[in-house]
Amino acid sequence: MLDQPLELHPQVALRPEPFGALAYHYGNRRLVFLKHPDVVAVAQHLAEHATLQAALQAQGVAPGRWPSFDRAFTSLCESGVVRVRDVATAGAGR
Repeated sequence: MLDQPLELHPQVALRPEPFGALAYHYGNRRLVFLKHPDVVAVAQHLAEHATLQAALQAQGVAPGRWPSFDRAFTSLCESGVVRVRDVATAGAGR
């Protein structure tokens, strides 16, 4: 996932919590716990960066923690909270 262009799914709302956030997907009605504030910060800024790795760098996440973020965002993709951004169509509207 580190080299993927990701974005928060447009049907997902994040509700901040002391532990991180609750992510609710209005399309599939799934509720997912984001268990760390750093995961929330990265998720909120994914679309601003070319890849997950670039988002991690921009948020100041230490490279030693990237494998755990890779696993977390793989799981978030599987649950529909985040998705791979279509770079071809994203650039066409700009």
